[in-house]
Amino acid sequence: MGFTRAELESFRGRSVPDLMPEHPRLVFVGINPGLWTAATGAHFARPGNRFYPALAEAGIIPRLPDVANGMTEADRRMFLDAGIGISNLVHRATARADELDRVELREGAERLAHDVAGWHPRVVAIVGLTAYRQGFDRPKAVAGRQESPLGGAELWVVPNPSGLNAHATVADLARAYAGPARAAGIVGPEGR
Repeated sequence: MGFTRAELESFRGRSVPDLMPEHPRLVFVGINPGLWTAATGAHFARPGNRFYPALAEAGIIPRLPDVANGMTEADRRMFLDAGIGISNLVHRATARADELDRVELREGAERLAHDVAGWHPRVVAIVGLTAYRQGFDRPKAVAGRQESPLGGAELWVVPNPSGLNAHATVADLARAYAGPARAAGIVGPEGR
């Protein structure tokens, strides 16, 4: 399925429900839903987004889901049964993450800390260093494991898989995503 620009624009401002298991071990937190994600209801759904290929290459998921048209129940179960959740720092859909302002990111960070305290995951991985720096007021933060936990969970910051972050390859993303997955017990020291 494809969307026209006008059809995608009609999803601006919408939100996408979190994909959250009852007992999450690892929660990936995107910056905010893109318009394709809002249209399909599947996180990181835009064709060409490297999130799922990186998860598969890292051994975090056993197969590549086809989310361009939405997430199938079998794909949802793959995540939920593994204890993997997906949320967003800001729930408002935009065409680009740079349409968000610092106030929205900071409010999202406060809400996320509250949500994480209720979910009780072992590890949270925020997918986007710049959004983390702005939302959590940590201008000098670097990617990787953070010193301070979030809502009782170990906190990691990993690269954004968007095509706008083109210098990071799928292999680079897979290596970065494997760190929090190992910490959460999703993958072993050498992958699955």
